[in-house]
Amino acid sequence: MRTAIYAGTFDPFTNGHLDIVQRAIGLFDEITLLVAVSPTKKPTLSQEKRVEILNQLFKSEKKIKVDCWDGLVVDYARKNNIPFIVRGLRPTGDFEVEFQMASMNRKINSNLDTVFLMTSEKLYYISSSLVKEVWQHGGDISAFVPSIVLEELNKIKGK
Repeated sequence: MRTAIYAGTFDPFTNGHLDIVQRAIGLFDEITLLVAVSPTKKPTLSQEKRVEILNQLFKSEKKIKVDCWDGLVVDYARKNNIPFIVRGLRPTGDFEVEFQMASMNRKINSNLDTVFLMTSEKLYYISSSLVKEVWQHGGDISAFVPSIVLEELNKIKGK
């Protein structure tokens, strides 16, 4: 069975993330969406809420598992015998950072390969941080996130 991890803070989970997941489903038998903790980021949505959103969003997709982890993704992969990490690439400078991360991961766990998927040309400009900034300033983010994500964010703002 071909298994992979698609890890991120997913704060918020965007249509760009959704694009990568939908395409990765065709490549793998099982994908774990791993809500990861980044010590450098302050999330808007709790880890539990992000896991709940992803479980609800993918409830009918049998190939998707959702989990959370506060350690290194390579350690999660090793612990769960997962040989692949899926990463999305945008034409906005992602390559250098992602290449360095994939190289470090491979050095730490030589049984782990990273599979890069190019983000759709219609979505390449979307990032969680930009979406969050637009939302925090009262802008309309409905074109950038799944409706369930928008609903949860609107609950925070009391809309």
